Amino acid sequence: MTDLVHKAHDFEPIYDADSRVLILGSMPSVASAKRGFYYGHPRNVFWDVLAEVFCVTLPQTKEEKIAFLKKHRIALWDVLASCEIKGSADSSIKKPVANDLMPILKATKTEAIFTTGQTASRLYKKLCFPVTKMQNIALPSTSPANIANYRYEELVRHYRIIKEVLG
Repeated sequence: MTDLVHKAHDFEPIYDADSRVLILGSMPSVASAKRGFYYGHPRNVFWDVLAEVFCVTLPQTKEEKIAFLKKHRIALWDVLASCEIKGSADSSIKKPVANDLMPILKATKTEAIFTTGQTASRLYKKLCFPVTKMQNIALPSTSPANIANYRYEELVRHYRIIKEVLG
């Protein structure tokens, strides 16, 4: 794979002292980096699914999304700090380097860690679990590449566990 490029993580984690769940993707996509925030691809349904799970209006701006996360006690980041990757293809990831999740876990009341997609789950188990000692709950990816595998309603059903954990 000669098209691999080194990519460092683009965004800071979103959390505060009241965060009770942590959602981790693998690495921001090219579209997310261009838009300047997590799950920024126009066909990624992450924000749509969470808005439906929590029965709220879809947050549109970066500020609205951050306010949504904090209101619902959700921390958001990614498993990887850097890697070599071809475009946005998680399947191409080489030389993954994990983010240090411990500052978030120490500063919050995190009760559960959710990973979005198979790659995020696999990388979390390999790179982060040995440090955090917290099992992750794997959720399906909301990326356009995975939409063919899950109907929107199925994604919402899977993501309802986040609200259940929060009570």
